[in-house]
Amino acid sequence: MNQPVARLRTLRSVALRTPDAADAAEFYRHVWGLDPVEQDGGVTWLRGTGQEHHILELREAEQNALGKIAFAVGAPRDVDEAARRLAALGIPLVTEPGPLDQAGGGYGLRFPDPEGRLIELSCEVEAVVPRDIDGREAVPRKLAHVVLNTVDLDAACKFYTTVLGMRISDWSEHQMAFLRCNADHHVIAFNQASWTSVNHMAYEMPSIDHFMRGIGRLRHHGVTPLWGPGRHGPGNNTFSYFADPAGLVCEYTSEVEQVQEDAWLCRVWRRVPELADLWGTAGPPSKDVRSHMAGIPDSGHWWEK
Repeated sequence: MNQPVARLRTLRSVALRTPDAADAAEFYRHVWGLDPVEQDGGVTWLRGTGQEHHILELREAEQNALGKIAFAVGAPRDVDEAARRLAALGIPLVTEPGPLDQAGGGYGLRFPDPEGRLIELSCEVEAVVPRDIDGREAVPRKLAHVVLNTVDLDAACKFYTTVLGMRISDWSEHQMAFLRCNADHHVIAFNQASWTSVNHMAYEMPSIDHFMRGIGRLRHHGVTPLWGPGRHGPGNNTFSYFADPAGLVCEYTSEVEQVQEDAWLCRVWRRVPELADLWGTAGPPSKDVRSHMAGIPDSGHWWEK
């Protein structure tokens, strides 16, 4: 059995491509609570309160699409070894191992997954000083997870577990799979769908109190939840989903379940309203939120176009 190409430490950031990049940057800065760290033409990089240089990259493009998903690895030798193992698996590199030409720098490589999503493995990215905030200020700490729509749930899970070494924490029947790379219940989840696209991105708030204050701030700006607040069964995390100016779905979450590796048992959750929302406050997702989460078809491979 092949070894994973690398040991993933954390989910670092997500990059989104959108025709409304400037409006989206204003939303994520002034309404959502992220801070811009760098801007270059039609690209903005934004941080949370943690030490990651950035957790969100917004780039001008013709339509909404995923730009890339970045994971942290330990050291340059891990990147170099990943390149050798990817080559042995016949997986082509989009970016060879080396210094990364991007905000925050770092050393890394990039390659596509089977549906054309760009994956980055990186280390030695410039850190930023964790931001001190007032105890009442509702600001996201980090990128919690990314949920992706896939045309082949089993194939997606096989690639991310065998190639990237992720573990499946739970299933939502055979509709969704929740994958982890560390103690967080999931950093990636896949949803079986009619086309490949971004479903949503979730940002972790420091506490449930900050989570609720964040919802209040959005309401103050005239932005109401598409779905939530509530608490999911798989992951046991709080949730409240919103749409950004481009129509992409973003989520506030908190209290994500922590997995004790040797004791965890993967479960299959039934897809019923009382397990989708343990609190019973949100009700089932509406046709509107499902439409937003379906997104538009994203063929990936944007770097080839």
